[in-house]
Amino acid sequence: MEFPNKTKQFLDLVGVTNNSQLPENELLEQSLLITEIHLAAHQPRRYFSAQAMESLVASIREHGILQPLLVRPLESGSYELIAGERRYRAAQTLGLEEVPVIIRSLNDQDAFQVALLENLQREDLNPVEETEAILQLLSLRLECPQGEIISLLNHIANLQKQKAEITNNVVRSQWETVEQIFTVIGRVTPDSFRSHRLPLLNLPKDVLEILRQGKLEYTKARVIAQLKDEAQRQELLAKALEENLSVRDIKSYIQEIQPPKPSQNPALPNRMKEAYQRIKQTKVWEDPKKAKTLEKLLGQIEALLE
Repeated sequence: MEFPNKTKQFLDLVGVTNNSQLPENELLEQSLLITEIHLAAHQPRRYFSAQAMESLVASIREHGILQPLLVRPLESGSYELIAGERRYRAAQTLGLEEVPVIIRSLNDQDAFQVALLENLQREDLNPVEETEAILQLLSLRLECPQGEIISLLNHIANLQKQKAEITNNVVRSQWETVEQIFTVIGRVTPDSFRSHRLPLLNLPKDVLEILRQGKLEYTKARVIAQLKDEAQRQELLAKALEENLSVRDIKSYIQEIQPPKPSQNPALPNRMKEAYQRIKQTKVWEDPKKAKTLEKLLGQIEALLE
């Protein structure tokens, strides 16, 4: 029996699927008591949309769990959930005693990678969670720090801009893995991830946390992040959430509370340059009266520069 939906594709990517060598109980859908299944200590998913959960609970109440959970056996005799946490929580809400599962023996790292990949298929995953999960998955698969992943993405982008080929074999192998991962994820390309998603992680921490929880749209968060004063930013965050402000409302609010920027005369540098040239040409310092005035003006300019 094939694994459902993209679960087999995830296992193939991690490199742990070999159906011909799997025990029979790791190929078939089975039922387990929900009390036998436990969440992993480190779950990649931290926030769930309440509305999406309500919809899932209603669907399972009517149709049952259509896609089995993926679990792995533990030495204690119980099982650890790898993929399907939303279905697991919905089943608990409905008080179901048993749930359909596929049991798969995986080590800690492989289990976490499959969990990351499975979560990246969720429609309600917010952009910050998605960005962090992709970066974490790339780091695990390439076995290098996340900073090196970002450097790799920038390096390839520069090569592509220059229409140059990848000559380093190690870099070529890493890039093939990156492309394979993004193909499985399916919702974002390496280039759009680099240029549009990674900048999310540079937002102020207070804005980033609200965005991570799925309480605020990215377009609004990006505008609020322009406020450098932390107290003003937090006040605007609270107001935007409470009153569901639009992007236009947020921009208007920022304009009201920020002092106007001092106006700059774009012609001033040209006037200074022109005045300097005329002073040189006319040699006004040769006139004693004008020289005295010029000396006074130069003193004022020098004072401005201190």
